[in-house]
Amino acid sequence: MTINNQAPLATDPAVYEGYAAKWAKLPSSEEEWLARAREVADVLRQDATERDAVNASPVAEVELLKHSGLLKVLGRTKYGGGGQPWSVGYAVTREVAKGDGSIGMLLGYHTLWAQIADVVGSEEQADALHKVYVTNNYYIGGAVNPRDNDLKITDVGEEITYSGFKHFTTGAAISDLIVLEGALASGEHIFAVVPTKQPGIEFAYNWNNVGLRLTESGSATVTDVRAPWSAALGWKDKKIDPAVLGIAYPTLLLPLIQLVFSNFYLGIAQGALATAKGYTTTTTRPWPFGGDNKDKATDEFYILERYGNFYAHLAAAEALTDKAGALASVLTAKPRAEVTARERGEFAELVASVKVVNTDTALRVTGGLFEVTGARATASKVGFDRFWRDVRTHTLHDPVAYKNRELGRYVLLDEVPEPTWYT
Repeated sequence: MTINNQAPLATDPAVYEGYAAKWAKLPSSEEEWLARAREVADVLRQDATERDAVNASPVAEVELLKHSGLLKVLGRTKYGGGGQPWSVGYAVTREVAKGDGSIGMLLGYHTLWAQIADVVGSEEQADALHKVYVTNNYYIGGAVNPRDNDLKITDVGEEITYSGFKHFTTGAAISDLIVLEGALASGEHIFAVVPTKQPGIEFAYNWNNVGLRLTESGSATVTDVRAPWSAALGWKDKKIDPAVLGIAYPTLLLPLIQLVFSNFYLGIAQGALATAKGYTTTTTRPWPFGGDNKDKATDEFYILERYGNFYAHLAAAEALTDKAGALASVLTAKPRAEVTARERGEFAELVASVKVVNTDTALRVTGGLFEVTGARATASKVGFDRFWRDVRTHTLHDPVAYKNRELGRYVLLDEVPEPTWYT
Protein backbone atom coordinates (compact mmCIF):
# COMPACT_ATOMS: atom_id res chain seq x y z
CA MET A 1 0.00 0.00 0.00
CA THR A 2 1.31 3.45 -0.94
CA ILE A 3 0.59 6.58 1.05
CA ASN A 4 0.99 10.09 -0.35
CA ASN A 5 1.04 13.51 1.24
CA GLN A 6 -2.43 14.77 0.45
CA ALA A 7 -4.01 16.54 3.40
CA PRO A 8 -4.83 14.61 5.41
CA LEU A 9 -2.86 11.39 5.03
CA ALA A 10 -4.48 9.65 2.06
CA THR A 11 -4.07 6.51 0.05
CA ASP A 12 -2.57 6.91 -3.42
CA PRO A 13 -4.95 6.34 -6.37
CA ALA A 14 -2.03 5.19 -8.52
CA VAL A 15 -2.14 1.87 -6.65
CA TYR A 16 -5.32 0.92 -8.50
CA GLU A 17 -4.84 2.65 -11.84
CA GLY A 18 -4.47 -0.67 -13.69
CA TYR A 19 -8.11 -1.51 -12.96
CA ALA A 20 -9.35 1.32 -15.17
CA ALA A 21 -8.50 -0.73 -18.25
CA LYS A 22 -9.44 -4.08 -16.71
CA TRP A 23 -12.94 -2.87 -15.89
CA ALA A 24 -13.43 -0.56 -18.86
CA LYS A 25 -16.67 -2.32 -19.86
CA LEU A 26 -19.64 -1.78 -17.59
CA PRO A 27 -21.49 -4.90 -16.38
CA SER A 28 -24.74 -5.51 -18.23
CA SER A 29 -26.72 -7.93 -16.02
CA GLU A 30 -27.39 -8.53 -12.35
CA GLU A 31 -24.98 -11.47 -12.36
CA GLU A 32 -22.24 -9.38 -13.94
CA TRP A 33 -22.75 -6.55 -11.44
CA LEU A 34 -22.44 -8.95 -8.54
CA ALA A 35 -19.37 -10.54 -10.09
CA ARG A 36 -17.76 -7.10 -10.45
CA ALA A 37 -18.54 -6.33 -6.82
CA ARG A 38 -16.88 -9.60 -5.76
CA GLU A 39 -13.79 -8.66 -7.75
CA VAL A 40 -13.63 -5.33 -5.93
CA ALA A 41 -14.04 -7.10 -2.59
CA ASP A 42 -11.19 -9.46 -3.46
CA VAL A 43 -8.91 -6.51 -4.18
CA LEU A 44 -9.83 -4.72 -0.96
CA ARG A 45 -9.57 -7.85 1.18
CA GLN A 46 -5.86 -8.25 0.45
CA ASP A 47 -4.75 -5.34 2.63
CA ALA A 48 -7.90 -4.36 4.51
CA THR A 49 -6.30 -4.93 7.91
CA GLU A 50 -3.28 -2.80 7.08
CA ARG A 51 -5.36 0.05 5.67
CA ASP A 52 -7.63 -0.05 8.72
CA ALA A 53 -4.63 0.38 11.00
CA VAL A 54 -3.17 3.29 9.03
CA ASN A 55 -6.53 5.10 8.93
CA ALA A 56 -5.65 7.11 5.82
CA SER A 57 -8.29 8.96 3.85
CA PRO A 58 -9.60 6.43 1.27
CA VAL A 59 -8.96 8.51 -1.83
CA ALA A 60 -7.56 5.50 -3.68
CA GLU A 61 -10.41 3.23 -2.64
CA VAL A 62 -13.01 5.65 -4.03
CA GLU A 63 -10.99 5.72 -7.23
CA LEU A 64 -11.16 1.92 -7.28
CA LEU A 65 -14.95 2.14 -7.02
CA LYS A 66 -14.93 4.55 -9.94
CA HIS A 67 -12.79 2.19 -12.04
CA SER A 68 -15.16 -0.67 -11.24
CA GLY A 69 -18.24 1.16 -12.50
CA LEU A 70 -20.12 0.31 -9.30
CA LEU A 71 -20.94 3.98 -8.68
CA LYS A 72 -23.21 3.77 -11.74
CA VAL A 73 -25.12 0.62 -10.82
CA LEU A 74 -28.49 2.41 -10.44
CA GLY A 75 -27.68 5.19 -12.91
CA ARG A 76 -29.93 5.85 -15.86
CA THR A 77 -28.89 3.92 -18.96
CA LYS A 78 -29.34 6.88 -21.30
CA TYR A 79 -26.37 8.52 -19.59
CA GLY A 80 -24.29 5.34 -19.40
CA GLY A 81 -25.56 3.96 -16.10
CA GLY A 82 -26.34 0.38 -15.20
CA GLY A 83 -30.10 0.86 -14.89
CA GLN A 84 -30.34 -1.79 -12.19
CA PRO A 85 -33.10 -1.91 -9.54
CA TRP A 86 -32.55 -1.10 -5.89
CA SER A 87 -32.24 -4.79 -5.03
CA VAL A 88 -29.06 -5.05 -7.09
CA GLY A 89 -27.66 -1.87 -5.61
CA TYR A 90 -28.12 -3.31 -2.14
CA ALA A 91 -26.57 -6.65 -3.10
CA VAL A 92 -23.55 -4.94 -4.66
CA THR A 93 -22.99 -2.94 -1.46
CA ARG A 94 -23.18 -6.15 0.56
CA GLU A 95 -20.60 -7.90 -1.64
CA VAL A 96 -18.07 -5.07 -1.35
CA ALA A 97 -18.59 -4.95 2.43
CA LYS A 98 -17.49 -8.58 2.63
CA GLY A 99 -14.01 -7.45 1.64
CA ASP A 100 -13.90 -4.11 3.47
CA GLY A 101 -16.75 -2.79 5.60
CA SER A 102 -15.67 0.82 5.27
CA ILE A 103 -15.66 0.81 1.49
CA GLY A 104 -18.92 -1.13 1.40
CA MET A 105 -20.42 1.60 3.55
CA LEU A 106 -19.06 4.33 1.26
CA LEU A 107 -20.57 2.59 -1.74
CA GLY A 108 -23.91 2.12 0.01
CA TYR A 109 -24.15 5.76 1.00
CA HIS A 110 -23.24 6.90 -2.53
CA THR A 111 -25.84 4.59 -4.05
CA LEU A 112 -28.49 6.12 -1.80
CA TRP A 113 -27.46 9.73 -2.38
CA ALA A 114 -27.22 9.19 -6.13
CA GLN A 115 -30.96 8.39 -6.07
CA ILE A 116 -32.09 11.07 -3.66
CA ALA A 117 -33.64 13.24 -6.35
CA ASP A 118 -35.55 10.21 -7.67
CA VAL A 119 -37.14 9.84 -4.25
CA VAL A 120 -37.68 13.38 -2.95
CA GLY A 121 -37.20 15.52 -6.05
CA SER A 122 -39.01 16.19 -9.31
CA GLU A 123 -38.38 14.18 -12.46
CA GLU A 124 -36.43 17.09 -13.91
CA GLN A 125 -34.21 17.27 -10.81
CA ALA A 126 -33.67 13.51 -10.84
CA ASP A 127 -32.73 13.45 -14.50
CA ALA A 128 -30.30 16.33 -14.02
CA LEU A 129 -28.54 14.59 -11.14
CA HIS A 130 -28.21 11.33 -13.07
CA LYS A 131 -26.76 13.18 -16.03
CA VAL A 132 -24.13 14.86 -13.88
CA TYR A 133 -23.03 11.97 -11.71
CA VAL A 134 -23.17 9.19 -14.30
CA THR A 135 -21.47 11.00 -17.17
CA ASN A 136 -18.72 12.27 -14.87
CA ASN A 137 -18.49 9.08 -12.77
CA TYR A 138 -18.84 11.18 -9.64
CA TYR A 139 -18.82 9.93 -6.08
CA ILE A 140 -21.52 11.52 -3.86
CA GLY A 141 -21.20 12.03 -0.12
CA GLY A 142 -23.55 13.63 2.35
CA ALA A 143 -23.83 16.14 5.16
CA VAL A 144 -27.17 14.81 6.34
CA ASN A 145 -27.45 14.07 10.03
CA PRO A 146 -30.95 14.76 11.34
CA ARG A 147 -29.90 14.92 14.99
CA ASP A 148 -27.70 17.89 14.13
CA ASN A 149 -30.21 20.51 13.08
CA ASP A 150 -27.31 22.88 12.58
CA LEU A 151 -27.38 23.82 8.91
CA LYS A 152 -29.43 26.96 8.47
CA ILE A 153 -30.87 27.92 5.11
CA THR A 154 -31.35 31.52 4.04
CA ASP A 155 -33.36 32.70 1.06
CA VAL A 156 -31.19 35.17 -0.90
CA GLY A 157 -33.35 35.74 -3.96
CA GLU A 158 -32.74 33.26 -6.76
CA GLU A 159 -30.59 31.16 -4.47
CA ILE A 160 -30.49 29.68 -1.01
CA THR A 161 -27.43 29.52 1.24
CA TYR A 162 -26.42 26.85 3.71
CA SER A 163 -24.40 27.71 6.81
CA GLY A 164 -23.61 25.74 9.94
CA PHE A 165 -21.96 22.59 11.20
CA LYS A 166 -22.42 18.85 10.79
CA HIS A 167 -20.83 16.29 13.12
CA PHE A 168 -21.03 13.41 10.63
CA THR A 169 -20.47 13.67 6.87
CA THR A 170 -19.81 10.15 5.64
CA GLY A 171 -17.77 10.10 2.46
CA ALA A 172 -18.18 13.82 1.87
CA ALA A 173 -14.53 14.81 2.27
CA ILE A 174 -13.57 12.52 -0.62
CA SER A 175 -16.62 13.21 -2.76
CA ASP A 176 -17.23 15.13 -5.96
CA LEU A 177 -20.78 16.10 -5.01
CA ILE A 178 -22.29 16.51 -1.55
CA VAL A 179 -25.90 16.32 -0.39
CA LEU A 180 -26.67 19.17 1.99
CA GLU A 181 -29.69 19.15 4.26
CA GLY A 182 -30.74 22.12 6.32
CA ALA A 183 -33.73 24.06 7.61
CA LEU A 184 -35.27 27.41 6.83
CA ALA A 185 -36.23 29.72 9.70
CA SER A 186 -39.75 28.37 9.27
CA GLY A 187 -38.47 24.90 10.14
CA GLU A 188 -38.98 23.40 6.69
CA HIS A 189 -36.11 21.23 5.49
CA ILE A 190 -34.45 21.29 2.08
CA PHE A 191 -32.07 18.87 0.39
CA ALA A 192 -29.74 20.10 -2.34
CA VAL A 193 -26.79 18.53 -4.15
CA VAL A 194 -23.80 20.83 -4.72
CA PRO A 195 -20.14 20.51 -5.75
CA THR A 196 -17.98 19.48 -2.81
CA LYS A 197 -14.80 21.32 -3.72
CA GLN A 198 -15.64 24.91 -2.89
CA PRO A 199 -14.35 27.37 -0.30
CA GLY A 200 -17.50 27.31 1.82
CA ILE A 201 -17.14 23.64 2.76
CA GLU A 202 -14.36 22.85 5.21
CA PHE A 203 -13.76 19.35 6.53
CA ALA A 204 -12.15 18.69 9.90
CA TYR A 205 -10.77 15.25 8.92
CA ASN A 206 -11.36 14.17 12.51
CA TRP A 207 -12.85 10.71 11.98
CA ASN A 208 -10.75 8.41 14.18
CA ASN A 209 -13.30 6.06 15.64
CA VAL A 210 -13.30 2.45 16.76
CA GLY A 211 -14.62 1.07 13.48
CA LEU A 212 -15.38 1.97 9.88
CA ARG A 213 -12.18 3.93 10.01
CA LEU A 214 -11.94 4.46 6.26
CA THR A 215 -15.26 6.21 5.73
CA GLU A 216 -14.26 9.85 6.32
CA SER A 217 -17.32 10.31 8.50
CA GLY A 218 -15.95 13.30 10.41
CA SER A 219 -17.36 16.79 10.82
CA ALA A 220 -17.61 19.75 8.46
CA THR A 221 -18.26 23.47 8.64
CA VAL A 222 -20.45 24.96 5.92
CA THR A 223 -20.34 28.70 5.29
CA ASP A 224 -22.61 30.49 2.82
CA VAL A 225 -22.71 27.65 0.33
CA ARG A 226 -25.10 28.60 -2.44
CA ALA A 227 -27.55 26.56 -4.44
CA PRO A 228 -30.19 27.78 -6.87
CA TRP A 229 -33.78 27.40 -5.77
CA SER A 230 -34.19 25.09 -8.75
CA ALA A 231 -31.86 22.64 -6.94
CA ALA A 232 -34.07 22.53 -3.82
CA LEU A 233 -35.34 18.97 -4.12
CA GLY A 234 -39.12 18.77 -4.16
CA TRP A 235 -39.60 22.54 -4.11
CA LYS A 236 -41.12 24.79 -6.77
CA ASP A 237 -41.43 28.55 -6.78
CA LYS A 238 -39.93 28.64 -3.29
CA LYS A 239 -42.64 26.38 -1.93
CA ILE A 240 -42.91 22.66 -1.26
CA ASP A 241 -44.32 21.07 -4.39
CA PRO A 242 -47.30 19.02 -3.15
CA ALA A 243 -47.14 16.85 -6.27
CA VAL A 244 -43.63 15.76 -5.21
CA LEU A 245 -43.41 15.97 -1.43
CA GLY A 246 -47.10 15.89 -0.60
CA ILE A 247 -47.49 12.15 -1.21
CA ALA A 248 -46.25 8.96 0.43
CA TYR A 249 -43.56 8.15 -2.14
CA PRO A 250 -40.80 10.52 -0.91
CA THR A 251 -41.16 9.14 2.62
CA LEU A 252 -39.62 5.93 1.26
CA LEU A 253 -36.28 7.68 1.68
CA LEU A 254 -35.82 6.68 5.32
CA PRO A 255 -36.47 2.94 4.99
CA LEU A 256 -34.34 2.95 1.84
CA ILE A 257 -31.50 4.46 3.90
CA GLN A 258 -31.98 1.98 6.75
CA LEU A 259 -31.80 -0.90 4.30
CA VAL A 260 -28.44 0.36 3.06
CA PHE A 261 -27.18 0.03 6.63
CA SER A 262 -28.45 -3.51 7.09
CA ASN A 263 -26.87 -4.66 3.85
CA PHE A 264 -23.39 -3.66 4.82
CA TYR A 265 -23.89 -5.07 8.34
CA LEU A 266 -24.73 -8.40 6.70
CA GLY A 267 -21.84 -8.16 4.25
CA ILE A 268 -19.35 -7.47 7.03
CA ALA A 269 -20.61 -10.48 9.00
CA GLN A 270 -20.49 -12.73 5.94
CA GLY A 271 -16.96 -11.56 5.21
CA ALA A 272 -16.00 -12.25 8.81
CA LEU A 273 -17.29 -15.81 8.65
CA ALA A 274 -15.48 -16.51 5.38
CA THR A 275 -12.23 -15.08 6.77
CA ALA A 276 -12.56 -17.07 9.99
CA LYS A 277 -13.20 -20.23 7.97
CA GLY A 278 -9.92 -19.73 6.13
CA TYR A 279 -8.11 -19.39 9.44
CA THR A 280 -9.80 -22.30 11.17
CA THR A 281 -9.14 -24.72 8.32
CA THR A 282 -5.46 -23.81 8.07
CA THR A 283 -4.26 -22.52 11.43
CA THR A 284 -6.56 -23.26 14.39
CA ARG A 285 -5.38 -26.22 16.49
CA PRO A 286 -7.61 -28.79 18.24
CA TRP A 287 -7.83 -28.65 22.03
CA PRO A 288 -5.76 -31.49 23.51
CA PHE A 289 -7.16 -31.44 27.06
CA GLY A 290 -10.86 -32.02 26.57
CA GLY A 291 -10.99 -35.78 27.02
CA ASP A 292 -12.40 -36.21 23.52
CA ASN A 293 -9.31 -35.26 21.59
CA LYS A 294 -9.45 -34.69 17.86
CA ASP A 295 -6.71 -34.65 15.26
CA LYS A 296 -7.95 -31.51 13.55
CA ALA A 297 -9.76 -28.36 14.65
CA THR A 298 -12.38 -29.06 12.00
CA ASP A 299 -13.31 -32.25 13.87
CA GLU A 300 -14.01 -30.40 17.13
CA PHE A 301 -17.69 -30.59 18.02
CA TYR A 302 -17.91 -27.07 19.42
CA ILE A 303 -16.24 -25.57 16.34
CA LEU A 304 -18.55 -27.39 13.97
CA GLU A 305 -21.55 -26.39 16.06
CA ARG A 306 -20.61 -22.71 16.10
CA TYR A 307 -19.95 -22.52 12.36
CA GLY A 308 -23.22 -24.28 11.62
CA ASN A 309 -25.13 -21.91 13.88
CA PHE A 310 -23.48 -18.81 12.42
CA TYR A 311 -24.17 -20.02 8.90
CA ALA A 312 -27.83 -20.69 9.63
CA HIS A 313 -28.42 -17.26 11.11
CA LEU A 314 -26.61 -15.51 8.27
CA ALA A 315 -28.59 -17.47 5.69
CA ALA A 316 -31.84 -16.45 7.36
CA ALA A 317 -30.70 -12.83 7.59
CA GLU A 318 -29.80 -12.83 3.92
CA ALA A 319 -33.20 -14.21 2.90
CA LEU A 320 -34.98 -11.50 4.92
CA THR A 321 -32.68 -8.80 3.55
CA ASP A 322 -33.26 -9.91 -0.03
CA LYS A 323 -37.02 -9.90 0.56
CA ALA A 324 -36.82 -6.26 1.64
CA GLY A 325 -34.57 -5.39 -1.29
CA ALA A 326 -37.06 -6.91 -3.71
CA LEU A 327 -39.89 -4.88 -2.20
CA ALA A 328 -37.77 -1.73 -2.43
CA SER A 329 -37.42 -2.37 -6.16
CA VAL A 330 -41.16 -2.86 -6.56
CA LEU A 331 -42.18 0.25 -4.64
CA THR A 332 -39.63 2.60 -6.19
CA ALA A 333 -40.66 1.44 -9.68
CA LYS A 334 -44.34 2.23 -9.12
CA PRO A 335 -45.88 5.50 -10.33
CA ARG A 336 -45.17 7.94 -7.53
CA ALA A 337 -48.80 8.79 -6.81
CA GLU A 338 -49.75 5.11 -6.46
CA VAL A 339 -47.61 4.34 -3.41
CA THR A 340 -49.89 4.47 -0.39
CA ALA A 341 -49.04 5.41 3.18
CA ARG A 342 -49.91 1.88 4.29
CA GLU A 343 -47.60 0.34 1.69
CA ARG A 344 -44.85 2.63 2.81
CA GLY A 345 -45.49 1.77 6.45
CA GLU A 346 -45.43 -1.98 5.86
CA PHE A 347 -42.19 -1.60 3.91
CA ALA A 348 -40.73 0.37 6.82
CA GLU A 349 -41.68 -2.46 9.20
CA LEU A 350 -40.04 -5.07 6.96
CA VAL A 351 -36.90 -2.93 6.88
CA ALA A 352 -37.08 -2.54 10.67
CA SER A 353 -37.19 -6.33 10.95
CA VAL A 354 -34.10 -6.57 8.78
CA LYS A 355 -32.35 -3.99 10.94
CA VAL A 356 -33.10 -5.93 14.13
CA VAL A 357 -32.08 -9.31 12.73
CA ASN A 358 -28.95 -8.09 10.97
CA THR A 359 -27.78 -6.09 13.96
CA ASP A 360 -28.17 -9.05 16.31
CA THR A 361 -26.68 -11.54 13.86
CA ALA A 362 -23.76 -9.43 12.73
CA LEU A 363 -22.71 -8.61 16.29
CA ARG A 364 -23.04 -12.24 17.29
CA VAL A 365 -21.00 -13.58 14.37
CA THR A 366 -18.26 -10.95 14.38
CA GLY A 367 -17.82 -11.25 18.15
CA GLY A 368 -18.12 -15.03 18.21
CA LEU A 369 -15.65 -15.86 15.47
CA PHE A 370 -12.82 -15.81 18.03
CA GLU A 371 -14.40 -18.82 19.72
CA VAL A 372 -13.74 -20.88 16.57
CA THR A 373 -10.33 -19.48 15.64
CA GLY A 374 -8.44 -19.55 18.93
CA ALA A 375 -6.27 -17.29 21.06
CA ARG A 376 -3.66 -16.68 18.39
CA ALA A 377 -6.37 -15.21 16.16
CA THR A 378 -6.52 -12.16 18.44
CA ALA A 379 -3.16 -10.93 17.12
CA SER A 380 -3.40 -7.48 15.58
CA LYS A 381 -1.78 -8.68 12.37
CA VAL A 382 -4.61 -11.16 11.86
CA GLY A 383 -7.11 -8.31 11.98
CA PHE A 384 -10.26 -10.21 12.89
CA ASP A 385 -11.29 -7.46 15.26
CA ARG A 386 -12.04 -5.07 12.39
CA PHE A 387 -15.25 -6.92 11.54
CA TRP A 388 -16.71 -6.52 15.02
CA ARG A 389 -15.48 -2.93 15.34
CA ASP A 390 -17.11 -1.99 12.02
CA VAL A 391 -20.46 -3.52 12.93
CA ARG A 392 -20.42 -2.22 16.48
CA THR A 393 -19.72 1.33 15.32
CA HIS A 394 -22.55 1.71 12.85
CA THR A 395 -25.20 -0.31 14.68
CA LEU A 396 -25.19 2.55 17.18
CA HIS A 397 -26.41 4.92 14.43
CA ASP A 398 -29.91 4.81 15.91
CA PRO A 399 -30.98 2.59 18.82
CA VAL A 400 -32.22 -0.76 17.57
CA ALA A 401 -34.39 -0.98 20.70
CA TYR A 402 -36.71 1.56 19.10
CA LYS A 403 -37.02 -0.68 16.03
CA ASN A 404 -38.10 -3.51 18.33
CA ARG A 405 -40.67 -1.29 20.02
CA GLU A 406 -41.91 -0.08 16.64
CA LEU A 407 -42.32 -3.67 15.47
CA GLY A 408 -44.14 -4.52 18.70
CA ARG A 409 -46.77 -1.86 17.99
CA TYR A 410 -47.10 -3.21 14.45
CA VAL A 411 -47.65 -6.76 15.68
CA LEU A 412 -49.97 -5.97 18.59
CA LEU A 413 -51.83 -2.91 17.36
CA ASP A 414 -51.44 -3.09 13.56
CA GLU A 415 -49.81 0.34 13.62
CA VAL A 416 -47.32 1.40 10.98
CA PRO A 417 -44.92 4.16 12.00
CA GLU A 418 -45.34 7.78 11.12
CA PRO A 419 -42.53 8.81 8.77
CA THR A 420 -39.67 10.42 10.67
CA TRP A 421 -35.97 10.97 10.07
CA TYR A 422 -35.32 7.46 11.39
CA THR A 423 -38.45 5.44 10.50
